[in-house]
Amino acid sequence: MKEETPLVDELEKGPWPSYVKEIKRAAKKSKAAEDLLGVQELSFNDKVTHWKHGGIVGVTGYGGGVIGRYSDVPDKFPNVESFHTLRVNHPAGWFYNTKALRKICDVWEKHGSGLTNMHGSTGDIILLGTTTAHLQPCFNDLTEAGFDLGGSGSALRTPTACVGPARCEWTNINTLDMVQDLTMEFQDEIHRPRWPYKSKIKISGCPNDCVAAIARADLTIIGTWRDSLKIDQNGVKEYAKNGFDIKTLVVDKCPTNALEWDEKSKNLKLKPEDCVRCMHCINKMTKAIRPGDDKGATIMIGGKAPIVKGAMLSFVLVPFMKAEPPYTEIKELIRKIWDWWDENGRVRERVGELIERVGMRNFLKAVDLKPVPQMIKAPRTNPYVFF
Repeated sequence: MKEETPLVDELEKGPWPSYVKEIKRAAKKSKAAEDLLGVQELSFNDKVTHWKHGGIVGVTGYGGGVIGRYSDVPDKFPNVESFHTLRVNHPAGWFYNTKALRKICDVWEKHGSGLTNMHGSTGDIILLGTTTAHLQPCFNDLTEAGFDLGGSGSALRTPTACVGPARCEWTNINTLDMVQDLTMEFQDEIHRPRWPYKSKIKISGCPNDCVAAIARADLTIIGTWRDSLKIDQNGVKEYAKNGFDIKTLVVDKCPTNALEWDEKSKNLKLKPEDCVRCMHCINKMTKAIRPGDDKGATIMIGGKAPIVKGAMLSFVLVPFMKAEPPYTEIKELIRKIWDWWDENGRVRERVGELIERVGMRNFLKAVDLKPVPQMIKAPRTNPYVFF
């Protein structure tokens, strides 16, 4: 190492994995990774960041996918004078084979620092640290290897979905096919930023929401079912026989009191009109309770992390919509939402914030939807409150 980095070294201590350890491994072959440690040490000492945004960089034909990063101390750390990030569109469900991963690594070792982030909060493969001169050649090589850039800036960020039918028995929609289809449909919106701010689409196959779409996506698609839960009473009896406390752990915790437990007959009864399909009973009694057969998706809107305003959770827009290829109804609704937001949104105003500012009535009228009781936004509007 060029310099001592005692403050950065502290981050290697403890039982958890350390990104510092990984950067030091990369620094054995990469001068940029070595200087990166020096910049961070200086930032810790000075208690101020030494990164700046020094201009717009990108690749031919795209306005997104590349995030410009420059050091404000290039004289001390010349190998990170520019340290741009590339966002690479991930495959559906984050499924790779080793051959594909080796292609990405070979391209990145040739053109960048060798440092990656698998995956960023948007979902992309994040390639950390290259120079302006290498951006276009790196993009060309990634394209040759079968990869494309994802979204950045005021664009559609790379759509993301859970592993869905590939590995999960609870998925109610084909999340992998849907995310692939929507990604191909909205290529222009991903690569060419032109909106007031960013927009995200995330898809979960069931209400367990394993990609946290409700907390992080402007447009949230959650797989669900329209008919009743399927309860196998023989399976229920088996749980009771094995000592599982069905009343305490399942019935009493149903958020809408949609379940009743008959201790005498050992039967579990459902009031279908009260069930909100939260998945709690299914998660607790996987061998006895399953989703219904009439599957589709709930479309939600407005989720975001705190930036201009506080954090917001997505709230229901369409309680149930069939979600089958080519997903025409979903695509048409998304385009209506985007057109209205693009026309009325202020700079850096997410679609949920715009709805809050101008009112739900104006929004629903613009996107041709009628108000329904399921559109309730309260009581839980803060993702940092846990029960």
